[in-house]
Amino acid sequence: MSYITLNTEKLAQNYDFLNHLFDRHEIEWAVVAKLLCGNETFLKSLLSVVDTDVCDSRLSNLKKIKELSPETKTVYIKPPAKRLAASIVKYADVSFNSELETIKALSEEAFRQNKLHRIVIMIEMGELREGIMADSLPDFYEEVLKFPNIEVSGIGTNLKCLNGILPDRDKLSRLVSYRRNTEERFQRKIPYISAGSSVTIPLISKGSVPEGINHFRVGESLFFGTDVFNDTFIKGMHKDVFTLTAEVIEMIEKPMVPTGKVGKNLTGESPEHNEKDRGKTSVRAIVDIGVLDIDVKQVYPLREGIEVLGASSDMMILNITDDAMDLKVGDELNFGVSYLAVLRAMNSDYVDKKVVCREKKKISAIAQI
Repeated sequence: MSYITLNTEKLAQNYDFLNHLFDRHEIEWAVVAKLLCGNETFLKSLLSVVDTDVCDSRLSNLKKIKELSPETKTVYIKPPAKRLAASIVKYADVSFNSELETIKALSEEAFRQNKLHRIVIMIEMGELREGIMADSLPDFYEEVLKFPNIEVSGIGTNLKCLNGILPDRDKLSRLVSYRRNTEERFQRKIPYISAGSSVTIPLISKGSVPEGINHFRVGESLFFGTDVFNDTFIKGMHKDVFTLTAEVIEMIEKPMVPTGKVGKNLTGESPEHNEKDRGKTSVRAIVDIGVLDIDVKQVYPLREGIEVLGASSDMMILNITDDAMDLKVGDELNFGVSYLAVLRAMNSDYVDKKVVCREKKKISAIAQI
């Protein structure tokens, strides 16, 4: 059976890197844990490493976090479904909101549960995902102030996730002005502007994050060391916190071009092949993982001499060159994985989850950004 491994030491080092970076710039941050899909083994590893708030967009995952670590502050980072108000108040200390009717329901539930529920008001800044229009903020905020047991702890925005709209100094500066104007009008402090995410990290070193943007929500850069803004990696961070491992279940020399009438495959594609390869052969290996478990376009072999050719539902086909001819049936192969590959694997019951636990160490390249 294939499995995905989380390396706790490398995760801890990535966490230390980001923690030092944000500390230097007087920014608070929270870890976005939704990639782990509520897996208890991996959540325990994460909670052993971090001492920040933990965010998720699935209520069941926040419930699991509270069961494992009741003292951890939890943040629900999408507009809540109104019908889930009772559970949101129970398992999330903070929620991100953009609908007054939902906030009213949260207020009623917070009153029933004798709790103070904190919210972040999300503002639309061009990405066209969640958020109120900026010019409606004063009226929206005034209505929120009427709800008992609700406290506005911040305003925020989301960028990059849907339409790929990137953050810039202008957008972030406008958020700062929205908070300042609202505070002056209502004579109330709004502690946080939660406008930073993995994509915003590279802007810190460029001086493009204005004073006042004081809260980041980070998942991808923590787990993969990615510079999301420039589609590369951050120097000094690990990109291999996760590793996918699969076993070779067949290894045979076969023709390079299939024979017969071509229709559509499992994923609805009609694969094309180079006719110059007709009559030639190559050694092909099959490993025990497929498109039910991962996105094969988001994995890459960590050993030279291996090329991913494609996959069916539960098998991935590899081309083996001379550099890897010592492989044999029963051997395990390791693959690097992207965010989406891990997300797919985490949602598969057919991929085991394992943890490599080692002593937490500091890295010498801390916070070079």
